[in-house]
Amino acid sequence: MKLYIQTDKINGLFVNAHAEKRNSLYEYEVYELIRLIGGETPLSYRFLGKDERITDEIFEEIPGDKVVVKIVSPNILHKSDIGGVKIIPKTRSDLLSTVREMMYDVPERYGKVLGATHNGAIDQLRETLKGVLICEYLPIEALAFGNELLVSIRRTREFGMILTAGLGGTDTELYAQRFRPGQAVVSASTKMVDADRFFDLFKKTLSFDKLTGIGRGEKRKVTNEQLKECFAALIKIGNHYSPLNPEAPFVIEELEINPFAFYKYLMVPLDGLCRFSKSDDSSISHSVDPSVKVIQSDKVPTLRPASKKSGEPGNMPTLQPISKRVPQFNNPSTLRPISKIDQLLHPASMAIMGVSVSSRNPGQIILENIISGGFDPQKVFVIHPSIKEMNESKVRQIREKYFKKCQAIADLTLLPQKVDLLILAVRAEKVEAVLDVIIKKDIANSVILIPGGLGEVSGSESKQFAIEKKIAQSHRSSEAGGPIFLGGNCLGVLSHPGKYDTLFVPQDRLPKSKGTHPRRTAIISQSGAYMITRMSKMAFLDPAYALSIGNQMDITAGDLLRHFNTLDEITTIAVYMEGFRDLDGLAFAEAVRDAVKNGKEILFYKAGRTPEGKTATSGHTASLAGDYVVCRSCIREAGAMVAETFTEFEGLVKLSWALHEKTIRGNGLAAISNAGYESVGIADNILGEDFQLRMATFSRETKKSVSHTITTHQLSSLVDIKNPMDVTPMADETVYEEIIDALLKDTNTHAVVAAIIPMTPMIDCFPVKRLAERAARYDKPVIMVIDSGELYDDLARAFQAEGLPVFRSADQAVYILGKYIQGRLRAGTN
Repeated sequence: MKLYIQTDKINGLFVNAHAEKRNSLYEYEVYELIRLIGGETPLSYRFLGKDERITDEIFEEIPGDKVVVKIVSPNILHKSDIGGVKIIPKTRSDLLSTVREMMYDVPERYGKVLGATHNGAIDQLRETLKGVLICEYLPIEALAFGNELLVSIRRTREFGMILTAGLGGTDTELYAQRFRPGQAVVSASTKMVDADRFFDLFKKTLSFDKLTGIGRGEKRKVTNEQLKECFAALIKIGNHYSPLNPEAPFVIEELEINPFAFYKYLMVPLDGLCRFSKSDDSSISHSVDPSVKVIQSDKVPTLRPASKKSGEPGNMPTLQPISKRVPQFNNPSTLRPISKIDQLLHPASMAIMGVSVSSRNPGQIILENIISGGFDPQKVFVIHPSIKEMNESKVRQIREKYFKKCQAIADLTLLPQKVDLLILAVRAEKVEAVLDVIIKKDIANSVILIPGGLGEVSGSESKQFAIEKKIAQSHRSSEAGGPIFLGGNCLGVLSHPGKYDTLFVPQDRLPKSKGTHPRRTAIISQSGAYMITRMSKMAFLDPAYALSIGNQMDITAGDLLRHFNTLDEITTIAVYMEGFRDLDGLAFAEAVRDAVKNGKEILFYKAGRTPEGKTATSGHTASLAGDYVVCRSCIREAGAMVAETFTEFEGLVKLSWALHEKTIRGNGLAAISNAGYESVGIADNILGEDFQLRMATFSRETKKSVSHTITTHQLSSLVDIKNPMDVTPMADETVYEEIIDALLKDTNTHAVVAAIIPMTPMIDCFPVKRLAERAARYDKPVIMVIDSGELYDDLARAFQAEGLPVFRSADQAVYILGKYIQGRLRAGTN
């Protein structure tokens, strides 16, 4: 399709507004912007300044016997909530009356929203009103559910520019809350989708069904081509007026049309807002100390109440340009020497600072784990300042008792060589001074910052800022880019290929397998505690790498995922995140897309789901497509399997670990159980919010084979041939084996769930190894369910040890299997 976008004239709109010290466009300017990107505008409209007289020309310009009158203010974005929108007869007296009423009533109502009702503040709000917009009234079914469309682009800190579309109108946030994800609205990164792909996402919403007449008795109101052109234009200007485009003079913070209404196959905007910033203002910089709180989402005046003592009216300070919340992080990936991640994960030498010579502190535990992991102690340097006070005999004694025969050094500057990895397990208050030495002397290629209290604790933000500033400076000034840093607040790293373990958890509390056998899984977790608890619960997982990334003061989740994309032996990457650095969410999503294309499976859980708060000064989009919704949409669209709960995450990890080499040809499920409730539970869970399984129809050969089995075992009077197969408590192990074999041979079956209640007297000793060998002959998944107590934990572990994933309830098994199969089918890695 050909787009008609006039960026030079759009720039003019922003330039004029910026010259007037505005960071938002008036509504009629938004309509002009829509026209300049090739969209339709209200058929007739006219701006009337508050000092202008009502002339006959206005009535001649706008047809019809009614008009819509809207207040115009640089501050008021949600006009209808405070009486700022009225439909009136098109007469001089009605218009004059309405304008006068709005000029007085709207500031008072808006003042209540802002929490300021004193006269001085209200008068100042009234002074900011610019006039009214008079629009042609269109006979649109505006109140009919689904007949209004919201479309927006919005800048987000983590994912850059986001396009959102869905059910519009004043109830759009309610729709988003009440409907399942993806039904009311959809969102995607403008950098990662084109118009066709976003249209495919939009087709799954109720809005598309209503607008295109899919519902019973519905009439189509818009063409597919109109919608695609609208999405294409917004994607194009979203990418142009983006913080990622250095050529753009301005950044669009938010452009929202809510709603587009539909009139004779025209997409008519009935309301719109646009907030923007100068691109040099919007660039994220570490030049501002994060301990200074500057959090204003718009240039809304801060109102000071009238003084009770003096009776003085309150004041309204000069309106300030938009301020960004000071970013927690910034260190462009182009400056970080991320190739040194290889030396972080596979060091040839390392040093550790913070090992106690009097107690078993975290540093001592880390050193024990490093040596037990197989790393050569002769290539480990322990730095401890007390050594300089000791004689040679005492140092030797300390080495034997506390330093595990590693080399002992009194000071960082005395290291005989530059090490690949330095572990800092010192107290937080010492980090900054040590950092100066590391950077100045170029002591290490990579550093793990173990200490907490560097930004995550209230009051420690300035420490984090100072350290980040030093790190950023080292990347800029050093020819080799300086060292890379993982952490702070980092529990450590486990690297089997690197033969080391810096997790400061004793081996008896978190046993790990040893040896150089193949391992295909990596874990990236912002929470060290979450990582080690999953490793403890899923000991079979035996990851090749497990990284606690903490505060991401330097190396980010996106950096690490890009690195793991280069390691062919890693096929499953499990990620737990609480927040991304600036724009690293987008970098991470792009890395997910590349990983999935290369046949890897990314399993993702995002903590912290509270959406951005709704305020009087932001569009609807921030509420209905808040941080979590955007994150979920972008990461899932990139190809990751996104878990909604801890249980789902663990289940997806378990399935990926066991089934990555299996082929997923479709969503046909076959199941067998010896309990009726499980058969019902299996059938009840084949449909989820974002997946759909189907109970496979058995072929004639399968029915014949199953019939032979149940007849042979005298079950014909108890068992019907259906799916799920309820073989009753009278079935023994052989019945299971033969029926599972028959189901796996059926081309209509793409996965098998075998649920066992092992308490029945007919099941004596389940042939775990034999069943596993039978399942291994086929490239289809087999999932076991053992819904029973701890007496049968050994049976569950035995199946798991043979490579068959085990769940302890049938409903959970089917639900999570459905998400996994859908993820594999969407990724096309079959």
